[in-house]
Amino acid sequence: MTNAPQSPVDWDGVPAPTPAAGSRRRLDGWQVLRVVVCVFGLLSLAYWGYLAWPFPFPGVLFMIGAPLFAAVVWYFFRSPRSPIETDIVGKTIVEVALVVAAGGAWLAIGRPVVGLVFVVVAALSGVVAFRRETA
Repeated sequence: MTNAPQSPVDWDGVPAPTPAAGSRRRLDGWQVLRVVVCVFGLLSLAYWGYLAWPFPFPGVLFMIGAPLFAAVVWYFFRSPRSPIETDIVGKTIVEVALVVAAGGAWLAIGRPVVGLVFVVVAALSGVVAFRRETA
């Protein structure tokens, strides 16, 4: 377009715009693994509630209650946007307790290999997350 309006301002001295701080973060493989571990842990607790308890009353309570309780504990003590300030030791204790609970759920329903693999993968992603938080 040769007839486009021209700006009277000389743009040679103006730097290029930069993205705003905190606009969009890139996800890497470790963060994706971290999300997968958290979702699998919650689904593990729900599956445990489904298999380990009789269906009508206590089964539904544990199917919904166990993952909900784990999610609330994670939000209050481990989440990056937690309303309660917790030091790194407290965050680690909460995360280890939640991972052991999900691994123990697999052990309780008779699938110890799945529980062991989950605990190992969760520990690996937790160590990487810990190193990134403290670096």
